Amino acid sequence: MNPVIGLDVAKGESEVLAFLDKDKPFGKSFSVKHTKEDLDSLISFLREIERNTGVRPAVILESTGHYHTPIIQCLEGSQYLYILVNPIISYQAKKTSLRKVKTDAIDAYQLCVLYYKEEFEPYKKRGLRLLNLRTLSRQYETVTNLYIQAKLQFHTLLDQIFPEYRGVFGDLFSKVSLKILKEFPTSEDILMAGEEKIMSRIEEMRIKRSQSWMTEKAAKLMASAKRNPFQQGVYESQLFSLDMYINMLLQYQEHLSSLERQIDVLAEEIEECKIIQSIPGIGEKIAATIISEIGEIDRFNHPKKLVAYAGIDPSVHSSGKFTATINHITKRGSSRLRHALYMAVLCGIRSSRNKKLKEYYDRKRKEGKPSKVAMIACVNKLLHWIYAILKRNEQFLDLA
Repeated sequence: MNPVIGLDVAKGESEVLAFLDKDKPFGKSFSVKHTKEDLDSLISFLREIERNTGVRPAVILESTGHYHTPIIQCLEGSQYLYILVNPIISYQAKKTSLRKVKTDAIDAYQLCVLYYKEEFEPYKKRGLRLLNLRTLSRQYETVTNLYIQAKLQFHTLLDQIFPEYRGVFGDLFSKVSLKILKEFPTSEDILMAGEEKIMSRIEEMRIKRSQSWMTEKAAKLMASAKRNPFQQGVYESQLFSLDMYINMLLQYQEHLSSLERQIDVLAEEIEECKIIQSIPGIGEKIAATIISEIGEIDRFNHPKKLVAYAGIDPSVHSSGKFTATINHITKRGSSRLRHALYMAVLCGIRSSRNKKLKEYYDRKRKEGKPSKVAMIACVNKLLHWIYAILKRNEQFLDLA
């Protein structure tokens, strides 16, 4: 007997079907809601299958973002092995049927059939620290993207209200710059306030700057207000929107600073982050993203599997006497890992921080490879280095 439970996971509930062995379904499928009561009944069902077969059943389900989280927590708490299948694999398996039928019960059935066709390994539970680091790193990326969008909207409004404000402060998005603009959003507000009041407001912010710096900024602000083409006719709706975006930008900055602190504290406790940082071009944030997306290196028994996980393995297209010579990377792995690796290569090649990587890139370019192809080759090479130093648990310089 080789029992398996197929779970077609949806938001808030799942469809369940059991097989006692290949081609031996057990009863009809049924749905369970993702509540404690229903999940307890699912565990009871698993135990019933175990009693009937004498073997603890495996559970197979698709990876569905976060919808499967309650199921996973329930299975782990009851010590049941489970297999998370990439949706691409299960989708391709479903297409082998001639009939075009799509129901939750059929999907659960197909997962059980797939279990007997393929050799799957049970999902390896990741360490709590790495899971926390991954959550924080992904949250940091999400907030950063929102911050960038808010910046773009802010620029659009500033062009319609006070375009000459750019250049007054070295960093347009510094706290002092945003707070001054929040208090004096128009030329009229600045000219009515005068230099002395503006200087006193900057002093009240208690920034660590000299008196001459504050005097210079106040003078620049007055000059920019006189040059501003929008002396009058600014709409109240524009001022309201500008104030809203300034508040958003300040809040995003606080959120990002808080996330950075949390990521730094966690990364400091993880030895793998320090090992990855020994490779020139990889800083704290990129190292934290890479290791949080890879997880425990023991999950991969060959560097090619790690390359495939990152989605930078080349696709293959061959049919009859035809074999494609131009093959793009699959991009079927972790997009966050792929982006972090690309940025690490970019940082390493620029200014020749990573001399070995720069030499490899130049060699590929001399071979006639386009820039993007050479970059992907460097990403592949970098990932092999990361695999090697994590497996050996040693610094990159020691490896070299």
